[in-house]
Amino acid sequence: MTTDTFKPGLEGVIAGSTDICCVDQGKLLYRGYPISELAEKVSFEEVAHLLLYGDLPNAAALAKFQSKIDQFRGLPPEVVQAIASIPKDAPMMDVLRTGVSMAGHFSSFKGSDVETLRDQATWLIAVTADVVGVRYRLLHGKEPIASKSGLSHAAQILHLCHGIEPDATSVRLLDLTLVLYAEHDFNASTFTARVIGSTTSDMVSSITGAIGALKGPLHGGANERAMELLSRFKSSEEAAVWVQEALARKERVMGFGHRVYKNGDHRARILEREMRNLAEQKGRMDLVAIYDAIKDPIVNKERPIYPNVDYPCGLTYYLLDLPLDLYTPLFVCSRITGWCAHYIEQSRDNRIYRPLSNYVGVSEREVPDIARR
Repeated sequence: MTTDTFKPGLEGVIAGSTDICCVDQGKLLYRGYPISELAEKVSFEEVAHLLLYGDLPNAAALAKFQSKIDQFRGLPPEVVQAIASIPKDAPMMDVLRTGVSMAGHFSSFKGSDVETLRDQATWLIAVTADVVGVRYRLLHGKEPIASKSGLSHAAQILHLCHGIEPDATSVRLLDLTLVLYAEHDFNASTFTARVIGSTTSDMVSSITGAIGALKGPLHGGANERAMELLSRFKSSEEAAVWVQEALARKERVMGFGHRVYKNGDHRARILEREMRNLAEQKGRMDLVAIYDAIKDPIVNKERPIYPNVDYPCGLTYYLLDLPLDLYTPLFVCSRITGWCAHYIEQSRDNRIYRPLSNYVGVSEREVPDIARR
């Protein structure tokens, strides 16, 4: 075959059409709405409704949607027992992958019409939060607790983990990150969900595969790695020395660069403003100084590399006193909406994904008799 169309990592290759999200150098749109306006004006639940139903809800539709999520909360005892049996040192993302997959055995959704798929997607929003909450409490020697009706998705996650009414600042900032993480076009995990869905496999299988893809540090796990990096340094001076040495070695710095955005990630700019305000409130501007000591030399290079959303998100979650192992699972609790929206879209106009490969092995040869091998 010819190799003139071969693109490693499918970079720049258009693999399908979507009306869910537009990712471009100058804009990020969820169904036509700019992310900057969504981040400022709407809640995660409104964004979830937008992605699954096609438009922002009015007050009545939003209340109905929130009520439906509440109705789906709570894991079967068998799933809770299975989560409890997983080794304590297993990563939370592995537990989430297993928990979602097992919960699928107890779901009662039948059919593949759009409304059934939307209901299943809404159920999955509840399931991801429940799995995270159950695992978190079991790891801390506490019994899982029931959800509290009427809480937002962000507040519910914090409630299920900590068992107390979360403070307004934590809810607002977690909700913001959920809005920013909800959808991002044909990224690796979403593409995984669409590929699995294109075989007409079920939604739970699609989402389980997507969770596996998001776990990787080059994708969703980058927020954890970014915070691990910041935690290595005791001062901005120490960080500044390290980053110069890293740049000289041409070392990759987690939380920087993006396959699509070359002039900066819209989401990172939005979240960074809030992160700086939070750090000031918490009296932790020392961490922001380390953050800037790493960021500034990379951004101010002759050929700058800009932070992606994972860089400020890692520090935001740290300032909210969230454990490192929760960072990527919280990403799942948001992106589940985008994945499901893409699964539904794929099912409506499906063609199985079957790309070609560029063979680079040995040329054709004869199979020798066993005596001559």
